[in-house]
Amino acid sequence: MLKSTPLIAAAITLMTAPAFAQDWTGFYGGAQIGFANVDASPGGDDDGVIGGIVGGYDYDLGNNWVIGAGLDYDFADITIGTTDVEEIFRLKARGGYKVGNGLIYGTTGYAWADTNNAGDDNGYFIGAGYEHLVSANFSVGGEVLYHEFDNFGSTGSDLEATTVQIRGTFRF
Repeated sequence: MLKSTPLIAAAITLMTAPAFAQDWTGFYGGAQIGFANVDASPGGDDDGVIGGIVGGYDYDLGNNWVIGAGLDYDFADITIGTTDVEEIFRLKARGGYKVGNGLIYGTTGYAWADTNNAGDDNGYFIGAGYEHLVSANFSVGGEVLYHEFDNFGSTGSDLEATTVQIRGTFRF
């Protein structure tokens, strides 16, 4: 029979104990990059790279739930016919559940998109994501969002966009 020694017990404790506190409360800022598919109805569709900066504030409720608000600004170069989608801005609310050092969350909010020749317009988005604390001050994650803009720029076309992005954020 194998005897437990203090050295073995200490090693097991070190392997199972979290290396940092799992408190999500605070401000964050970072960058994201990914893929977007934009569909104009009528008008066609296209896809391409999208990326930009993120920032916000999360509040850890202390019972495995986290709520927060944030801003995203993304650049894009997605062409539908003769129109280029050039930038997207989001004002978001999110709420999620902590799983270990991770956060599974849902998000929704206001979206604004700008194009080269059809103007700009307001819409909304809804989505979900996962973010993982790799240290007390840095997290990585991924997010999928569905956007909708009805009668974009009074052109008669409805725009729908789906984005898939990865991000890294510094938390302070």
